[in-house]
Amino acid sequence: MSAPKIRPKVRDGILRALSAGVVPSQGIQYIQVGRAPEIKAMIRSIESIADGSSVFKMVVGDYGSGKTFFMHLVRKLGFEKKLVTMHADFSPERRLVASGGQARNLYSELVSNLSTRSRPDGGALPAIIDMFVGDSLAEASEEGVDVETLIDQKLSPLRELVAGYDFARVIGHYCRAHEQGNDALKQSALRWLKGEFSAKTDARNELGDVRTIIEDKTIYDAIKLLSKFLRIAGQGGLLVMLDEAVNLFKITHAQSRTSNYELVLTILNDTLQSNSSTEGLGVLIGITPEALFDPRRGLCSYDALASRLSPNRFAEQSGLVDYNQPTIHLQNLTPEELYLLLSNIRNVFAAGEQSTHLITDEGLKAFMDHCQKTIGSAYFKTPRETIRGFVNLLSMLDQYPDKSWTDFIDQIQIDADPGDDTTDSDDLKSFTL
Repeated sequence: MSAPKIRPKVRDGILRALSAGVVPSQGIQYIQVGRAPEIKAMIRSIESIADGSSVFKMVVGDYGSGKTFFMHLVRKLGFEKKLVTMHADFSPERRLVASGGQARNLYSELVSNLSTRSRPDGGALPAIIDMFVGDSLAEASEEGVDVETLIDQKLSPLRELVAGYDFARVIGHYCRAHEQGNDALKQSALRWLKGEFSAKTDARNELGDVRTIIEDKTIYDAIKLLSKFLRIAGQGGLLVMLDEAVNLFKITHAQSRTSNYELVLTILNDTLQSNSSTEGLGVLIGITPEALFDPRRGLCSYDALASRLSPNRFAEQSGLVDYNQPTIHLQNLTPEELYLLLSNIRNVFAAGEQSTHLITDEGLKAFMDHCQKTIGSAYFKTPRETIRGFVNLLSMLDQYPDKSWTDFIDQIQIDADPGDDTTDSDDLKSFTL
């Protein structure tokens, strides 16, 4: 069966991302390999969210092991079940708990990246509210009732949650502004929903009867409210993706770090118990093994988290993996999977035209041999630098058609990712084409 053709825009985007060591924003289906048990487990979780349950998962892997890629793939799977997704990276300026605006920064970034299948690049919140208003107008007309009264009734479940009254008021203001064509009021409502007001007086001046704002201490409450509203608006649920949790581990102030861990524990407890406030909410966090297990500063140094995130001992004793646990530890790629990954990248470079492949199967094997000799078994564990090196090799073969892969293969220097174990392995020795 012939390989699918790849549009130039998608091809170029994939290659630019891979050469920079980041995950492509689109087209990941062209290069995805392996991770079948992990993906199967996440599909079950996504189906649970769509059914109204709540889910918490930590994706654990070393630098460059594919955590972010895996999370982006899960995001695509979520779209298939009508889930809304939002994602952000933790950083020194974006945390779960803070007092200087860092938590609000995290929330604002999440809402800015709120996406649906039809709007995968973020900024989907206005479209979702507009659709909610349109559906409510049609329903009110059909039933012969006042639309504002209908919308108020639909939003009543929000008032059961913390800060729900103001959240519902702001949604109501947006709906009213949509009907009246009042763009200024719509923008003010969106600013409130995105957590962009830093002072309550500013929000009150623009929105009138609103007495609160989304602050550092209330972002989790706001996420739960947003999740409930999305289900009221006809969406399947909300999948929140938080990557680079190593930045919580790096917080130097012990009490601040503990406060962030305590909120992780609260989210974990809420979602595992599937209480009414977290219906249809999923939380996915990407983290390194060190940031999770370090006995002094890792998440598991907080005893309550350690007990909840501990692995299944029966699975450990049997040498097996329990994918139903809150933590998903990404397994190393096998030599066969890495070979297939490089083959896929070769095909992307050729835009799906197999007749224009720049390197032969023999060349792929030689490249893998070279990586094995250069950085050892780490390139199975953290393939990011291997991928970058391979894209660079293809780039040279493309620019210099008179050259062969044999002219470059021994000149390429592949560096291991920080923290990689570069101990040699016999895995490749048993791999044959």
